[in-house]
Amino acid sequence: MQIRNEIEEREKESLSPYAALSAETLGRKKRERECNFRTAFQRDRDKILHCKAFRRLKHKTQVFISPVEDHYRTRLTHTIEVAQIARTIARALRLNEDLTEAIALGHDLGHTPFGHAGEYVLDDILRKNYGQRFFHNEQSVRVVEVLEKDGKGLNLCYEVIDGIRNHTPDDPWPETLEGCIVRYADRIAYLRHDIEDAITAGVLTERQLPRKHMNVLGKNLLDTIISDMIRHSRGKKKLSLSKEVQKAMDGLYDFMYKHVYTDPIAKKEESKVPILMRQLFRYYHYDAEFQKDCRSEAEQIQHTVDFIAGMTDRYAIDKFQSLYIPDEWHSPEVE
Repeated sequence: MQIRNEIEEREKESLSPYAALSAETLGRKKRERECNFRTAFQRDRDKILHCKAFRRLKHKTQVFISPVEDHYRTRLTHTIEVAQIARTIARALRLNEDLTEAIALGHDLGHTPFGHAGEYVLDDILRKNYGQRFFHNEQSVRVVEVLEKDGKGLNLCYEVIDGIRNHTPDDPWPETLEGCIVRYADRIAYLRHDIEDAITAGVLTERQLPRKHMNVLGKNLLDTIISDMIRHSRGKKKLSLSKEVQKAMDGLYDFMYKHVYTDPIAKKEESKVPILMRQLFRYYHYDAEFQKDCRSEAEQIQHTVDFIAGMTDRYAIDKFQSLYIPDEWHSPEVE
């Protein structure tokens, strides 16, 4: 029973000539026996969905540090929203929906606790002390190539790795249109949901949103931006938005950067993140028991980075409290 072959044939018949076909993947670093009923990209999606790093995203910050309330986004809900937006675009453009979803689900697996605040601290520690850098997208690649499955990695296809690595604005564009979709979907998702969360938090009101950009994007940002992208990209080798919508998106991002992403009220707890992260890094980097299997300083640094970056917000806070905050003394109970 080779259902996979049937699916691969349907892809060839129905997808755009610019789509990445499962049967034509550039492959994995290590050969695997093919699944009878899933394509290579479907298997990669499932591998990511079931890995430990994906589950940890539920307790990692999106914008608001370690939110107690249930309705704020976390890194996990952000990832799910990115996947939904990306799949919608891919389906409409007749691109490979399975590849798109795999990239979307894996794009933030390497994110640190406390969101970008944690990422910047870890990068600063490495840059100033060890001449290295830390970027969450590169750590996401390390998670799927090395750290998951007890150090054996998930052995994903080249196209998935490429999309994960190149999803941030500072990187080259991915080699597949599916990867490019995820890069757009990432920004579309966080623009929309960060506005909603900021209003819920009282950091913004709807009246403060820049009218000239909102008049273009309307009340439903997702419908406007996604529809515009589909209209301007269908049947083409490159994704694009109309100049009007692209300008409005960029302007709205600039507004959010000023009024939310760097706002002192929204980010007041972030001032505590460097102290916590630096103390944890110092402790584990010099802890002999933690580093007992490392044979060089380079291995020690990497071991510490992997451990700190993999922490959830609550785990990092718990570790800091147990290491540096004194417990209350209780007298022994007398029988």
